[in-house]
Amino acid sequence: MTDKVYYGEKLFDPKWIAKRKRILQRDSNQCTICGKNEGRLHVHHKQYHIIKRLHKHVDPWDYHDNLLTTLCESCHSRGHYRYKIPIKYI
Repeated sequence: MTDKVYYGEKLFDPKWIAKRKRILQRDSNQCTICGKNEGRLHVHHKQYHIIKRLHKHVDPWDYHDNLLTTLCESCHSRGHYRYKIPIKYI
């Protein structure tokens, strides 16, 4: 048995839920690319951070707010398809 928590599971953590809510409010609950404010909105990480010595991602709520943005589902999917998200090793 492992106590490893997968990154996707952390998106249900109360710390991420609170951070996500703050980012959505900051961005007026609308996509920062197309302005859409209906349907499912995503809070997107503009880059991922990996702690080298631990070989693990930084928790999603521990990113600075300027590395997070609100996107509609369409812009989020399109962005992941077109661009690779930069990874920073810390």
